[in-house]
Amino acid sequence: MTDSNTELNIPAPTEISNELNSDTPIMAFAQLQLAAPLARAVSEMGYESMTPIQAQAIPVVITGKDVMGAAQTGTGKTAAFSLPLLHRLLKHENSSTSPARHPVRALVLLPTRELADQVAQQVKLYAKYTNLRSAVVFGGMDMKPQTLELKRGVEILVATPGRLLDHIEAKNAVLNQVEYVVLDEADRMLDIGFLPDLQRILSYLPKQRTTLLFSATFSPEIRRLANSYLQNPVTIEVARANATASTVEQHFYSVPEDEKRHALHQILKSRGMKQAFVFVNSKLGCARLARTLEREGLKTTALHGDKSQDERLKALEAFKKGEVDLLVCTDVAARGLDIKDVPCVFNFDIPFNAEDYIHRIGRTGRAGAAGLAVSFVGGNNDARLVGDIEKLIKTKIELEAVEYDEDAPDIRKQGRINDGRRMYSHDGDDSGGDNGRTGGRTGRGDSSRATRDDTYTTRAPRAPRGDYSRPVQAARDPFFDKPYEPKAVGEAAAAPSWEASAKPASRSISANIKHKVKVAALFRSE
Repeated sequence: MTDSNTELNIPAPTEISNELNSDTPIMAFAQLQLAAPLARAVSEMGYESMTPIQAQAIPVVITGKDVMGAAQTGTGKTAAFSLPLLHRLLKHENSSTSPARHPVRALVLLPTRELADQVAQQVKLYAKYTNLRSAVVFGGMDMKPQTLELKRGVEILVATPGRLLDHIEAKNAVLNQVEYVVLDEADRMLDIGFLPDLQRILSYLPKQRTTLLFSATFSPEIRRLANSYLQNPVTIEVARANATASTVEQHFYSVPEDEKRHALHQILKSRGMKQAFVFVNSKLGCARLARTLEREGLKTTALHGDKSQDERLKALEAFKKGEVDLLVCTDVAARGLDIKDVPCVFNFDIPFNAEDYIHRIGRTGRAGAAGLAVSFVGGNNDARLVGDIEKLIKTKIELEAVEYDEDAPDIRKQGRINDGRRMYSHDGDDSGGDNGRTGGRTGRGDSSRATRDDTYTTRAPRAPRGDYSRPVQAARDPFFDKPYEPKAVGEAAAAPSWEASAKPASRSISANIKHKVKVAALFRSE
């Protein structure tokens, strides 16, 4: 199979505009005339019409040009680079079992483990009717299975930068025949400090290659990276830079910190939401919020960087299957995760980086579906962060107030979470805790003492302790109850009891010297 443009019913690169306007027709996948194995896989996955980024990027990538593509999350960037790469790599397809016949031809780099695993699954689905091999390597997992897979030979390698460098140093991955490099979510890789790793990885690659860079946002740092490693790239922007999806309904609510959980419950109930992402800024806050929401009756799981990779994958799988209602997570889940039919995203904490807001709300409203993004604005620092978001998306943000139902229980009045210790209400009423008491603390003085006495009298009787009860105290010695009796004049004082009971030494020799033992003689003396 050749890689010429004559096989594809697509416009020439010079006819492709850098921005897609409303008059640009959306092409169907059938018009691409992809190779039969790829067309069959695409048809089985239900793909019919291409998204704007796919309609513009696929024809350009087919020609072998470098691409710098920007599109909102959830618009199909994975298929935009995967399908043309597989189409061009079919010329290397073979059924040989020799690893030497399956060198790495395409390298896809991503910032997070979850995103790498998701992209690898998509690539396998696209290439399932071909003989092209693919593999994924990322941290948090044992290297041995990954090493065995690399040793068998793969054409498409999906990886995170850190683990890929480990395999390169161990000589498990040889990249001297790479023809295509994809940097997906490149801005995120720069944000988390992967630039030195990227530079090292790119130094192992051949100079003549096709480089594709895809991201939801274009920052000055990204443009500098593109200028360094891309050769005359075709810039494709199907939407205004740093724009949010038009299908996502955005609301910013002014909510104090101690009322955020109450507001979360209220919005979930009023909107009838079954599932949602809840984003926080810290790993510790993520774990605490997940535990608290779980105690309040919501099926919740946490996803953050301190969890093992196995725990993170299980949390994602449970959320995809609908086994949990809320996925409380940090920004580790803000990039590229494609979970269908998630109706809502909550920004429990306003992100420190304004660009992360675009990625967070991109978890909903995917593939043209409607979505809801709710952000809780608390203290003064949140107001500054909201201002940064306004500058980025170039939209005025109006703060709203949450309307609570009168009959809804106030989460704030439930007091401290009972973890085995006593729990009291905040207001001092008789709504108390669940520790068997009917009331709580009211204050100090006689009234509070009386209240506590009444409260303790209504406690449920304790079960007998059995053998664990306190031992009975021994009877007092009557000698110590007698009054003091002074001695008569001239009467000799009796020796103290401890001196009287002392035994006199039986001998003057040392106690360490043993007595001689008489032993019967076995011989006769003369």
